[in-house]
Amino acid sequence: MADRERQVTRTFVALADTLVDDFDVADLLHTLVLRCVDLLDVAAAGLTLVDERGSLQVLASSTEQARLLELFQLSIDEGPCVECFAGHAPVFVADVAAQATRWPRFAAEAARQGFASVHALPMRLRKQTIGALNLFGTRPGDLRPDDVDLAQGLADTATIGILQERAVRHGETMSEQLQTALNSRVTIEQAKGVLAVTGGLTMDGAFGALRGYARSNSLRLSDVARALAERALDPAIVLARQSRR
Repeated sequence: MADRERQVTRTFVALADTLVDDFDVADLLHTLVLRCVDLLDVAAAGLTLVDERGSLQVLASSTEQARLLELFQLSIDEGPCVECFAGHAPVFVADVAAQATRWPRFAAEAARQGFASVHALPMRLRKQTIGALNLFGTRPGDLRPDDVDLAQGLADTATIGILQERAVRHGETMSEQLQTALNSRVTIEQAKGVLAVTGGLTMDGAFGALRGYARSNSLRLSDVARALAERALDPAIVLARQSRR
């Protein structure tokens, strides 16, 4: 229990450290999903945000399987994430297979990706919901009440970071801030592809190399991704650090 409390404290400190002038939205969101996996009884986590057209987009995932499942449910407009955002309330699914009638295509794809439970919590500030935090388990089961509270607290902290800090400091509108995050996500996926092809890595391994290089050189994740996507940074340089680990 004491160790968990220390981890929770470090997580909120890490999130707070990103809420500074010119913070990296992409890194904030990836920090959030990775810390969810560390702290909660889940196998993977993902995050979706609404864009300026009102459509949900995948912004961060802790694994490639979680990313693919999130993309799938958004493409078919079916699943707990979609219902969470539309209803502005948590959706807890202890056993996805038992919901095959409710979400037939989603349930089948979740099983194919290896997930048996899915829980979605709204990313909200007061009455404004901008997305959902999605937690995936490889076995059926409910989230513990304290895990639900912690996950919602993490989601709320990230929401404040996205909407309030940059809006106050730079006078940006919500749509501009979210569009920046969405653009960063597209660039990160491009950079992951470059590293995966060049280094023969999985997409998860490619992201690990990308994030590790950015962190070790005190660079913004989105800036490194852009440099790779635009061929301004040699992928071999990023991969060299990965090979030394």
